[in-house]
This record gives sequence, C-alpha cells and structure tokens, in this order.
Amino acid sequence: MTRVAIIGNAGGGKSTLARKLGVALGLPVYHIDLLQWKPGWVSTPLAEFDREHNRWLAQPGWIIDGWGRPEAIQTRFELADTIILVDFPIRLHYWWAAKRQIQSLIQPRADWPPPGCSAFAVTGRLLRLMWTIHQTMRPQLLERVLRYRGQKRVEHLRSPRALDQLLQATASERRATSTSI
Repeated sequence: MTRVAIIGNAGGGKSTLARKLGVALGLPVYHIDLLQWKPGWVSTPLAEFDREHNRWLAQPGWIIDGWGRPEAIQTRFELADTIILVDFPIRLHYWWAAKRQIQSLIQPRADWPPPGCSAFAVTGRLLRLMWTIHQTMRPQLLERVLRYRGQKRVEHLRSPRALDQLLQATASERRATSTSI
C-alpha cells in the first residue's frame, strides 16, 4: 500500500483510519475536506482545488480520505493501488457523526472541520447529506469501487471490526516487511 484512497459516508472513521494508516505505512495523509473548504464553509475555487489535489497525487506515496468532485475521485481511484470503502450500516454512520459533531464543541480535531468552519453549525446539513449519500450515491460508489477488484487492492469495510482488522493486518505486514529487509 503506497497510494491509498479512502472513501465512504460521513461519520465512518475515514480520517481516523487515514491517520492510523499513515503512521503504520509512513505515508503522508491528506484530507479532502481541508482542501475543499475555506473559512465559513466557502468552496475552494476549482483551479486551486485541482492544483493542490494534483500535487498530492504526483507524490510517490499518499493516503487521501474524503470525497471531492466525481472527477477528482475517479482520478484518485485510477492512481491508487489501494481503495478503501468504509461502508457501515447507516445508523452507525449517524451515531459516530453525531458524537463527532458534539465533541467538536468541546475539542476541535485537527482534520475536521477545516479552519474557520464550525462543525456544529452544519450538523443538520450533514445529516441530510448522509442520507442522500446512503440512498443515492452509495450504490454508484459501490459499483465504481468494486469495478477495481482484481486490478487493485480493494477493501470494502462493512463494520468497525473489519476496520480494526485492516489496521492490525497493515501493521503486521509493515513489521514483516521491515524485518525482512
């Protein structure tokens, strides 16, 4: 795993997974939300987004979590050697997202929301978007991701346990590789 694209509905732990994989694999981690949004939830201009996203993709190794425009997702998938789809039951995504939104009032995280943006202020919009993603976008995303099976490493994580198992296996693989060198 040297170029890893992580995608899935909000509240599934994509950013946490990205950070942990980044440590385990020694790769830089990039969060699309931090690129996509400017203070006050203003969208980053398209040219600026593309320039920075392309700079990330040009590096020899990376972990990128999040969505962005469909074209950016497609490019990321094409260049990735590993695609991870975090696809838990919607109730779990809602639960984890709600906890994150409330925790953001107490202690903001480094990876979300972007600087100058209030997580709690967009909670209603986020919950509605999560439903849209689950009902409308998930089937298309699932089809797109699974199309890469056989060409790339594709991890379809359907539970927190599967996520933990992936992290444990990655750490074990990394240890085995570093001891054999």
